[in-house]
Amino acid sequence: MTPNGQKIEKQNFKFQRNVAIAGIVLFIAKLIAWRLTNSDAVFSDAMESIVNIIAAFMGLYSLYVAAKPKDEDHPYGHGKVEFITSGVEGTLIIFAGIVIIVQAVNSLLSQNVPSKLDWGMAIVAATAVINYVMGYISLQKGLKEKSLVLQSSGKHLMSDTITTGGVVISLIIVYITKLFWLDAVVAILFGSYIIVVGYKIVRKSLSGIMDEQDLDLVEKIAKILENNREIDWIDIHNMKIQQFGANLHIDAHITLPYYYSLREAHQEMEKVIILLAKNSNRQVEFNFHMDDCKPKSCEICQIQNCPVREFPFLKRIEWTSQAITQADKHDRNN
Repeated sequence: MTPNGQKIEKQNFKFQRNVAIAGIVLFIAKLIAWRLTNSDAVFSDAMESIVNIIAAFMGLYSLYVAAKPKDEDHPYGHGKVEFITSGVEGTLIIFAGIVIIVQAVNSLLSQNVPSKLDWGMAIVAATAVINYVMGYISLQKGLKEKSLVLQSSGKHLMSDTITTGGVVISLIIVYITKLFWLDAVVAILFGSYIIVVGYKIVRKSLSGIMDEQDLDLVEKIAKILENNREIDWIDIHNMKIQQFGANLHIDAHITLPYYYSLREAHQEMEKVIILLAKNSNRQVEFNFHMDDCKPKSCEICQIQNCPVREFPFLKRIEWTSQAITQADKHDRNN
């Protein structure tokens, strides 16, 4: 990892540590509000804060592990741990949503009556503002540094702000109308919302663990190659992209004229690698395989006055996301 990359990893770790500490403070504040009000809606907010704390410390651990250099046991590095901890975080969020719903249903059946709602509103509203600021900063930092941990942490904190805002509104309504059963109903609604948020986080983490293709990223790479392609690059295919934390690993095959010397072919391959690296804001590891051109390649080869051409040029293959990920070499038919 480059010195700049190490610096970024340290900054991310420090930021996540601050998020974890702030989560503990906010949880204590919400716990006080719940004890004062005996409100199910406030309880739902406090429960999510417990998840925030656990998730923040898990994110802290994952950033620590992801920053470790490659070793014999982990030749691609430790970045995949971010997907695992993110998946656990999503699972905890789902569990918290279920607990909230169970608690709210029990309160409906027992006709629970909340109290001291004015104090509860003030405390919970303050935590909402702090959560949103932390979540927004975490999300923006995660997007900039391509860190799934910071992104999921930011989204979680911002979604917590939405639920907290809803809790404040529900407390106001209950305080004014004295319809105390609304408190439990609101808790059920937000418990359901939390479950949906948790599912989305789990889904994204699983896609990373399973190396699901990032269509937007492949499309971006295809455009870069298409807009900067050189005549000597006869074909690019079988491209595969893996994500390891904030870093990428790209495999691909490039077809070059078979009469090129090894040095010439390697120079052309390096041009492609440098092109992609220069247009990426992430650390990228490349593994390109050089293919020699075959007779069928003549029909898509744009090299003029080729000394060994066997067939005339018939068709230019546009390098789209579908084209560069195709497993086999291209010809005039595909």
